[in-house]
Amino acid sequence: MLVKDLMSRDVRVIPPDETLKDAAREMEAIDAGFLPVCEGNKLVGIVTDRDITIRATADGIDPRKTRVRDIMTREVIACSEDQDVADAVKVMEDAQIRRVPVLDREMRLTGIVSVADVAVRTHNRRLAGELIEHVSGPVAKQHRAPIGGSSWSLLTHYPNWP
Repeated sequence: MLVKDLMSRDVRVIPPDETLKDAAREMEAIDAGFLPVCEGNKLVGIVTDRDITIRATADGIDPRKTRVRDIMTREVIACSEDQDVADAVKVMEDAQIRRVPVLDREMRLTGIVSVADVAVRTHNRRLAGELIEHVSGPVAKQHRAPIGGSSWSLLTHYPNWP
């Protein structure tokens, strides 16, 4: 099964120049804690409810004035829509992440694959169980760019990418 066969296609995104308050409101509206940050259809980062809480609010940064680009995660782990689901699951396990953006060959955001997608849509209990076990285990401390960091790179993991 390919990633495009199980990914969620209805993805809400936020532009990098929106405020953290806008991002939080969008997350509340869709009942999610994760938003891809896009300029047009190009993925430039990810912002999570944890980013807003830990990287901004805890430091006293005003969410009405601070832009998403100032706290978003710029190094994004993504997968290809033509990738085998087992390969995407491996990427998620290795990075201990519960959802991963899906890009097409032109590097445009086309969907999201989550633990729930794997669990419900693959009908592969072993694969889903292993994924849940890996992403739910103790998390290694991940390096996060400091607020205002200058990196705009997109880190992708594509086995056999053309």
